[in-house]
Amino acid sequence: MSVEIKLRKGETVDKALRRLKKKIDREGIIKDARAKRGFEKPAVRRRRKKKVKNFGAYLRKKWDNV
Repeated sequence: MSVEIKLRKGETVDKALRRLKKKIDREGIIKDARAKRGFEKPAVRRRRKKKVKNFGAYLRKKWDNV
């Protein structure tokens, strides 16, 4: 799970860091690491996923009416 970026010619370190962060985010490394940080009981996992699902449905319903 090694992520590498090469510094382009004339590129600042800030831009390279931004590219690295985007690449890590796209590959889901941070999300995966946080999920594996500690054990999550199945009931808690179901509750969290249901909450995310309901919130998404709420937003879709809200913006469909606009």
